[in-house]
Amino acid sequence: MQLTDWKVPELQTPDYDRSIATTLKLKTTQVKAAIKLLSEGNTIPFIARYRKEMTGELDEDQLRQISSLYEQEQNLYQRKADVVRLLEEHGAFTDEKQAKELVSAVLSAATLAEVDDIYRPYRPKRRTRAMIAKERGLEGLTNWLLAPSNARFGQDQVLAEAKAYVNAEAGVETPDAALQGAMDIFAEIVADDADTRKWIRRTTIQSGTARSVATDASQESVYEMYYDYEEALGKLPPHRVLAMNRGERDGFLKVTIKAPEDQIHGHLLQQHVLDRANAGSAVGNRIGSRVGRNLPDAAELSYAQQLQYEAVVDAYKRLIAPAIEREIRAEFTERAEAQAVAVFGENLRNLLMQRPMHGRVVLGVDPAYRTGCKLAVVDDTGKLLEVKVIYPTPPLSKVEEAKRVVHGLIEKYGISLMAIGNGTASRETEDFIAECSREYMERTGSTVPYLIVSEAGASVYSASVLAKEEFPDLDVSERSAISIARRVQDPLAELVKIDPKSVGVGQYQHDVSQKLLDEALTGVVETAVNQVGADVNTASPSLLSYVAGLNKTVAKNIVAFRDENGRFKTRKQLAKVPRLGPKTLEQCVGFLRILDGDEVLDSTPIHPESYAVVHRLLDRTGTPASDLLVAEQRAEWLNRVRTDSLEALSQELEVGLPTLRDILEALERPGRDPREDVPPPILRTDVLKLEDLEVGTVLTGTVRNVVDFGAFVDVGLKNDGLVHISQLADRFVRRPMDVVAVGDIVQVRVIQVDVQKQRLSLSMKGING
Repeated sequence: MQLTDWKVPELQTPDYDRSIATTLKLKTTQVKAAIKLLSEGNTIPFIARYRKEMTGELDEDQLRQISSLYEQEQNLYQRKADVVRLLEEHGAFTDEKQAKELVSAVLSAATLAEVDDIYRPYRPKRRTRAMIAKERGLEGLTNWLLAPSNARFGQDQVLAEAKAYVNAEAGVETPDAALQGAMDIFAEIVADDADTRKWIRRTTIQSGTARSVATDASQESVYEMYYDYEEALGKLPPHRVLAMNRGERDGFLKVTIKAPEDQIHGHLLQQHVLDRANAGSAVGNRIGSRVGRNLPDAAELSYAQQLQYEAVVDAYKRLIAPAIEREIRAEFTERAEAQAVAVFGENLRNLLMQRPMHGRVVLGVDPAYRTGCKLAVVDDTGKLLEVKVIYPTPPLSKVEEAKRVVHGLIEKYGISLMAIGNGTASRETEDFIAECSREYMERTGSTVPYLIVSEAGASVYSASVLAKEEFPDLDVSERSAISIARRVQDPLAELVKIDPKSVGVGQYQHDVSQKLLDEALTGVVETAVNQVGADVNTASPSLLSYVAGLNKTVAKNIVAFRDENGRFKTRKQLAKVPRLGPKTLEQCVGFLRILDGDEVLDSTPIHPESYAVVHRLLDRTGTPASDLLVAEQRAEWLNRVRTDSLEALSQELEVGLPTLRDILEALERPGRDPREDVPPPILRTDVLKLEDLEVGTVLTGTVRNVVDFGAFVDVGLKNDGLVHISQLADRFVRRPMDVVAVGDIVQVRVIQVDVQKQRLSLSMKGING
């Protein structure tokens, strides 16, 4: 019965700071400060950049990890509180000792799965065989069979006891039926044991395998390597988990978890049968010595123990194994998704941080066959100058006419670079553009190089509301050509207009939790945008919406205010923008730049809250602020400032040392774009064909995508070549990202050419040092 003299103690809030700090190997004070700042509504980019003294200089990745773990631990604590409440409501606390043990077990559980295992026996269930057996009055027979004193009883004694429970009216027609019902109750007891489920889950992960077979081996598909495949769970890489899941979802594969059943049966026998009777008996010792290797001989068990053993096997096969398999597959899928999201995020970060090619007039080319290639000329600011359609590819093949159009545009606008999308007909279009480039050089002596640009997401942007608002009179493919050209000029500014999932640098991105993916990729874009900063007088609403603290509405309000009132001259004017309140302004203002404004510091990443520090620095050396505008005078002043100890200077100015360092760095290179440190893209003037390549040829290429099994490199062909993880370096490589990143310029050696399948295998061994 329910306790009346014992109260469930109030659950104390866990020490989140300490546990998160331990997990992430950080100081507790750092975690505590981070959680406090986050709970006060500060954004992660703002905290990472402008609150370094408070957090001990935690970076954005560390802050995001803290935020994620804090949410997970809060959810775990809330689930524990709910389970304790439910246990009390369901009458699980029948005496004080049991109540304390249950509450202690719940509080010490490390995962949601462990909490649910504890709650399982008390959770309301659908009508089970055990429930039916209890309704038929067979629980007493179960207790009799499980009593240690009855463990060695033979068949006659057991059947004699079972006869007493025969009740035709209750549906128990025979002693065997009574025993079956009693063992159904026992099987559910075993299946609901939290320690048993925990052991089986751990053992299956340690010693089990993932097995996939074809639903129809005669069908050709991309999943053929998995038609008869098996791999230890402990070695199964994340990308294979997602590949198997997709193959099963597409109907080509049947995937199962193969557990070490002999070992599990032996453990269940020892724990729930032999140990219950007499673990030290001769029979117990003989059988126990074989646990995990061979099943016991039936002759070594009494009839009562044989019944119990059959029940534990039934418990595993019918009740435990299916649930454990679901849990393990869910756990492995969750891990694989997290890895896929991490890979996508890192690739996206590197893609967004590619070096922009400012100061060029660019011709964007969107290839096609029947409908013609769309051309878009944009000036050095990205402004559209002209669009055209040409037909250099089949079926019309109006090559000469198309050449005249391209040459005319080059001369009319001073085009210095051509960007070709890598979609349908890109190979034929590249041949045509390369020929145009050669002929133009022969005729004028001037070179107009080209490069191939990934079209991933261009069609998404072209059909978006944003594109329609920007270019209402153009069709989708013409907008796509504009996007292709602008991607070369400023990848970040253009790619922020596209759903991050559509930029084509992930693996299995459509197979993972879209909520998890969206949150992670949004964080990556925010990091990139805030690291570069945004010119408040030229940035699009799409770009501004990723600035710390801003949302789409406020971003549009900034642009509307700019259009109505003219260029912003100072950051202070931002306070007049509708719905841009003091807290939001604090978060975003340091990441917004005003070039050629009234306040020189507005062009730097220095936050206005630190302007006074800069002016005190200027005053102590008698330097006017106008000197900061002249590179030589600015450099001379910084050298004078740095003759003093920065530690002493930070104390004198009453500013943290990290903030002082950031201020001086920002003043050293005002307006610096961190993307300038990235190598520029490879420009081409001639076509490379797969048929021309030979094994051993060394090429220079750009890393386009990095996945768990290697990297895809653009060497100037329609399709990227694959550098398998085993070919990335002369040493063992655990993670491809430890060697290469999206945007890297690398040298590769051809090791295999498959013209029929248009596949190229590459190696970086012994080439890139």
